[in-house]
Amino acid sequence: MTSLRRLHRELAPWLRLLARRRRRLILGTLLLVMTVASAIGLLALSGWFITATAVAGALLAAGGAASLDVYVPGGGIRLFAVMRTVSRYLERLYNHDSVLRLLADLRGGMFQVLARLDAQALSRRRASEWLNRLTADIDTLDSLYLRLLAPPAVALLAILGAALLLGIFAPRVGTAVGLVLLGLWCWLVLGQAWLGMAASQRRVATLDRLRAHAIEHLQGLAELRAYGSLGRHRGEMASVETSLYRDQRYLGRVAASGNALVGLGVSLAMLLALWLAAQAYAAGTLTGPLMVMMPLAVLALGEAFVGLPVAFTQLGATRAAARRLNALGQSRSAIVESPAPRLVGDGPAELCLEAVSLRYPGALTPSLEEVSLTLGRGEQLALLGASGAGKSSVALLFARLLDPDRGRVRLDGVDLQELKLGSLRSRIGYLTQRVELFHDSIAANLRLARPEANAAELWRVLEAVELADWARDLPKGLETSVGEGGRQLSGGQARRLGLARVLLLDAPVVILDEPFTGLDRPLARRIATRLESWLAGRTVLYLLHQLGDEQVTPVGIQRSLRLVAGRLESVVEREQ
Repeated sequence: MTSLRRLHRELAPWLRLLARRRRRLILGTLLLVMTVASAIGLLALSGWFITATAVAGALLAAGGAASLDVYVPGGGIRLFAVMRTVSRYLERLYNHDSVLRLLADLRGGMFQVLARLDAQALSRRRASEWLNRLTADIDTLDSLYLRLLAPPAVALLAILGAALLLGIFAPRVGTAVGLVLLGLWCWLVLGQAWLGMAASQRRVATLDRLRAHAIEHLQGLAELRAYGSLGRHRGEMASVETSLYRDQRYLGRVAASGNALVGLGVSLAMLLALWLAAQAYAAGTLTGPLMVMMPLAVLALGEAFVGLPVAFTQLGATRAAARRLNALGQSRSAIVESPAPRLVGDGPAELCLEAVSLRYPGALTPSLEEVSLTLGRGEQLALLGASGAGKSSVALLFARLLDPDRGRVRLDGVDLQELKLGSLRSRIGYLTQRVELFHDSIAANLRLARPEANAAELWRVLEAVELADWARDLPKGLETSVGEGGRQLSGGQARRLGLARVLLLDAPVVILDEPFTGLDRPLARRIATRLESWLAGRTVLYLLHQLGDEQVTPVGIQRSLRLVAGRLESVVEREQ
């Protein structure tokens, strides 16, 4: 009972989500019931009709008198045959559409949770783990209705319906068959789940580890080879694979045993029905056609059981996915808005760090330590430093995607924690080091900055980053898809599309992290010149590795500071 209560608690949030679409799910279940009922009716009526026809023919051949209405049962057989085909088609179409709608609801809800998390909360897991939550774990939950709720309910209704049908003509047959099939149903639902629970739960975790290892292996191939760790890393992947295959083979054997048990159980119930019906026929309480009809009706019940073994063998996977998604759903950002937040003004603002220190969870050293700097209103400042020096952390603090461990971050003298988050972030245009693009059109990716922007405004910002001519030559223009993660674009095109999105926001405060990465020098110089007039009068923070000849220096920088290992070590007077 404790295990069942725990299972219900883990699945309860998802059952409540299913309940929002209860009408669709009830209709889908009724289509399943209709399909199984048609199969039982088709086989049972066919058996009765063939036997009745044979008996009538034998009597006529022997010189006896017999009559049989062939039209009504013949019409019934055709009705059941057509109804089974149509209901099966509609059930598959309708239920899969319902499940896709549910998965969309799940992904939308989980993405909203992720979007609200702060940078420190997101850094606690690898990107591959977050991806697994949004894809693999949610996909696993599609079995909750389609395999774990509707099919066993339909199978139970089919057992009760068949037992009642047989019991009308022979109570002993109906009772005996009902008890046998109920026992089979209980094992397929509870026994298969018990046998596969641990292995199917392990399989979800193991598959998660394998995906993470594979992504790390591909992304860090050069480093692993350079440090001589490639063989060891491959060995770890092979070990995880071996564990995964072991559980998959075990689960396959359990599911196959369940399928064999379905065939055996239904066959034994059919033989039991035939034996008891034959006794009733011998006793003169049952006609020959009805005696044949009963085992055939039981045989048709196999269709109701066919999906149960695999579904309940994998119940642990659904349970593990639900548990992981529950933990994600309960995640809360450390960024908490003030009870009475203040709105941010419209114009350029002064940004200030006051003795700020920051350490990421699990990090050996602080990302920032006692950093104080002021970015004046309308000033353009370059913050220089090597990778890992803390430049991106400063940007995250200004955008309030992080809160400092110590110290304060102020905008126009007001602590960011007193400002309304939406108001603050809508007034900061932030080009991150890695541009995030969605599997959608160029226009849709631009309108993430300003959904109400018209086509003319989109072309204007594309012109500023020299993507307009390229976009006009595309067959679909602004409606051209950029591919998953922007894979249809080159690195430089993706970078410029991200910069165009910042321009479209038209924010008074702008943070640009290596804005010209991936661009050739002539193109970078032209875009830097175009940006000069647009950035004039705005508060601008550039995050750069260095200034000088090795890369294009943004026009308009008035002051430069350098970060070294999280500390402001020196002031650079406009390096050239």
